[in-house]
Amino acid sequence: MRMLGGGAAASVQAVGAGTIADIWESKERGKAMSIFYLGPLTGPLIAPIVGGALGQKFGWRSTQWFLAIYGGLLLLVLTFCLPETLIVTKPAVETLPTNTEVAKEGVMHAVTRVSTRQSVKNNTFKFGRVMKRFFVDPAMIVTYLRFPAVALTVYYAAITFGSLYVLNVSLQQTFSRAPYGFSTLLVGLLYIPNSLGYIIGSLVGGRWSDTIMAREAKAASRYDAHGKLVYIPEDRMRENAYVAAAMYPLGLMLYGWAAQYGLHWMVAAVANFFFGVGSMIIFACSTTMLTEFMPKKSSSGVALNNFVRNIFSCVGGVVASPLLDEIGNGWLFTGLGVWALASGGVVWALRRFGPKWREEMNRQLV
Repeated sequence: MRMLGGGAAASVQAVGAGTIADIWESKERGKAMSIFYLGPLTGPLIAPIVGGALGQKFGWRSTQWFLAIYGGLLLLVLTFCLPETLIVTKPAVETLPTNTEVAKEGVMHAVTRVSTRQSVKNNTFKFGRVMKRFFVDPAMIVTYLRFPAVALTVYYAAITFGSLYVLNVSLQQTFSRAPYGFSTLLVGLLYIPNSLGYIIGSLVGGRWSDTIMAREAKAASRYDAHGKLVYIPEDRMRENAYVAAAMYPLGLMLYGWAAQYGLHWMVAAVANFFFGVGSMIIFACSTTMLTEFMPKKSSSGVALNNFVRNIFSCVGGVVASPLLDEIGNGWLFTGLGVWALASGGVVWALRRFGPKWREEMNRQLV
């Protein structure tokens, strides 16, 4: 049941982000994508508080009843309130020859024969097409990792997301034990600082990247034939990405040693806040860049990002507790922080080689 729930959640993120990419132009897409990701990333703010209160008062099963009711209400809202965003264009109607009735009859017979053969072919290979659509086609998104721009962007987002899950495990495990000994509800409240960081990073980071893109396009005098600015994905990662690439790893290290030595919980909370701001800026930039690297396959790009980063988060969730018991918060988050800092080289690589990689990718995807 948890696997089915995870699949449903992943589809919402992929289709939702793809829809955002289809509706908003590049000049506003960073802001729109950041607002969209407020949903997935404020879950860690609300869920631990609600879940902690329900679990402490009524037991863990109450959280599942709450989610069932919440999901039912969402289903009604999505069914009746979500507008259609697809613009349907009527296909051009091909006119038949009108010079003679013989020509018209011949064309109609040809169309009938082609339609009959096509019908037989469709019936023959229907099962194969269904299998391909539901099992082969979704797996093909992994092949986009052959493109360096996509692979590096996905990798960097995955490192950030995996660190988030290790941090979540550590919060629960560390602050429910001595010297803190917090209750389930209080542990849930400790997720507020990094979630506030997500919100601030989302509201600031998206607009920041849009502003940087416009600035760089103007500086390079990139205009199309109609006098509109031409934006390129690599311009999203400038000083904003460098600041974020340093902020969230340092936040991880500070949290690790604060928890290791049992410092006041406020120190860990401040560290988690800056982790939230920095990681959200990275999330927003990387996801938006993927939709721009693959403008005609934006949902596939986001789905690939979810696929890889959830592998990292799964591994992080599995190994976090044993590593905490073995080496403690300090060295675990120092190691993660150093890895994240070193991975910041992705920002430089995308700035340096991104245009070349993108052109090669566009030629292969045409």
